[in-house]
Amino acid sequence: MSEALLHALRAEGAAAGIEGTQAALHAEWQQADVRFVSTNARLTGRYRQAVAELFACIAPTAGHPPILHEGGIYHGCWLESTGTINAELLGRFLPSVTTSTFAAFARHQRADGLFPYKITPQGPGFGQIQLVTPLARSVWNHYRLADPGKDWLATLYDAMARNDAWLARHRDTRGTGAVEAFCAYDTGHDLSSRFWHVPDSPFENDPARCDPDNPLVPFIAPDLTANVACQRRYLGHIARELGRDDDWGVLARQSEEALFGQCYDPDDSFFYDRDKQDRPVRIQSDVLLRVLAAEIGDADLFSEALDRYLLNTRKFFAKYPLTSIALDDPRFDPTFGQNSWNGPTNFLTLIRAAHAFEHHGHVVELTWIMQPALWALAQADRFPQTLNPHNGAAGFTEKYSPSILCMLDFIERLSGILPRPEGLLWFSGLVPKTIAHRQEPVETAYARTIDGTRFELVNAGPQSRIYKDSALLHTFPAGCRLITDRKGTILGMVGLSANAVRGHIESGGQTLPIEVEPNEVKMLESGAWHVAARPVLVLPNHG
Repeated sequence: MSEALLHALRAEGAAAGIEGTQAALHAEWQQADVRFVSTNARLTGRYRQAVAELFACIAPTAGHPPILHEGGIYHGCWLESTGTINAELLGRFLPSVTTSTFAAFARHQRADGLFPYKITPQGPGFGQIQLVTPLARSVWNHYRLADPGKDWLATLYDAMARNDAWLARHRDTRGTGAVEAFCAYDTGHDLSSRFWHVPDSPFENDPARCDPDNPLVPFIAPDLTANVACQRRYLGHIARELGRDDDWGVLARQSEEALFGQCYDPDDSFFYDRDKQDRPVRIQSDVLLRVLAAEIGDADLFSEALDRYLLNTRKFFAKYPLTSIALDDPRFDPTFGQNSWNGPTNFLTLIRAAHAFEHHGHVVELTWIMQPALWALAQADRFPQTLNPHNGAAGFTEKYSPSILCMLDFIERLSGILPRPEGLLWFSGLVPKTIAHRQEPVETAYARTIDGTRFELVNAGPQSRIYKDSALLHTFPAGCRLITDRKGTILGMVGLSANAVRGHIESGGQTLPIEVEPNEVKMLESGAWHVAARPVLVLPNHG
C-alpha cells in the first residue's frame, strides 16, 4: 500500500482545488509544493477542500495587498485570531500573506498607539482591544521562519511598543500592574458566563472607558495580563535582534507578578478574573489555556493544569475537547449554533492549544486533542467555528479560516513535514484515527519543498519513510517524530505515542537502534542518543 500511496502523492497536484485564484498566491503555494493524500478518501477530499476555501479567505482590504480574513460571517481580519495565531500558521504555507497581515495592523494603528481590533473592507475598527495570542510572539516566529526583513520587523516592533504604552495608560485603572477587561468583547469571549451582567462593549464604544455604573467591571483579566507579559518577553527578543537597548525583561516580570498576585488561586490552581469589588470571578473557562499558551508557569503548573482541568472529563476534556467553559459548571451550555464561548468547542481554542502543549513538551497529550478535531473536520460538511463537544457535530458558520488552518496544521503536526522557526524540520509518524464507530486503518503521505529540496513522508504500517528528491532518505518507527535540519540530517527524535517506541532508524545504509518514551526528546550526538527532555505523561482522568 505504501508504494501506491507514494504514487498517489506524486500524482496529486500541489495546486489541486485552487485554480482561478490570484496568480501570485497560486505560484507561492506551488513553491512550497505542500501535498497530502491518505487511504481515507473522505479525509483527502476534505484536505483539498480546506486548501480551496483557505484561498477564499484571502483578499485585499482597503486597497492594500491581500491579507487573511476570518471567513464565515466575519468579513475582515481580527487581531485576536486572524491577525495573530491564524496568520502565524498560514506563514508555513503562504508567507507573503502573513507578512502583509501583520503589517496591516501597524499601518492602521491609531495615532495614540492603539491597534485596531479588526480590519474590514470598510477600514479599521477601534471599539475594543480584543487580545488573546500575543502578536509579538507570532511576529517573531514568522520573522525567523520566513525572513521578511529587518525593516519589516522594526516597523512592527515600533508599533507594538506604542500599543504596549497605550495599554499601560488606559487598562490599569486600579494600579495593579495587570491589564483590565472593560467588557466581554475585549477578550473575544462572546456569550461567555464569565461576562454575564457585564457590557459587551466598552462605555460609549470607547476602549479607554469603562462603564462607571457597572458594579463588576473593570475586571483584572488573567488572559489579557498574560498576553502582555508574553508580548513583552518577545518584544525583548525583537529588540535584541534589532540592536535596540529596550529592556522588556523587567516589564515582563512585573506583568507576570501582577498576574499571579491578582488572578491566581493556589488552591484551585486556576486563574480567575478579579472584579471591581476585588472578588475572584470563579468561572473556569478556557482562560486557563490562554494563560498557559502565553508561556506562563513552570512544568509543574502545566502538568497540574493537565491533570485537574485540560485532560479531566468533568472539566474541559469532552469527547471532542477542549470546551470553552468547564463541563461541570452549571452554566455550561453546549449550544453550538451561534458564536458562543459558553460551552462549545471553538476552533480558535484548538489552534491556540498547540503552543501551550509543545512549550512544555507534552506532545503526546496534544495528540489526544488533535485526533478528535481532525475526525470531526473529516466528517463535517463545512469548516465551522464551533463543534458540539459531545458528538463533534459542526456548529456555527462555514468557510472559517481558523478551522481550515486547524486541519492543515493538525495534519502537518501529526502526519506531515513541519518547518520550524529555529531552522528544524519535524517529520511526524502518526496517522489520523477513527474516533467513532468501527476503527478504520488510515495511511498517509505528505510532501513539502524546503529550500528547493523536495521531501516526502509516508506513514504506512509500523514504519515511516522519508524521501528526499524521490530517493529514500530515512526510515523510522511509527509513533515517533524525527527532527532534522533543513537538509534532512537527523538531529533528534521525540516520542509521540502513549507507549514506548522501540525499533531502528535506517539511514544511508546504516542502522541506528532507538527506544523513546512518551514525550521523551532524544538528540543524536556523535552517533549516540542523549536524553534532552522527558516530561512525565499525564493521563486523562474522570475527575
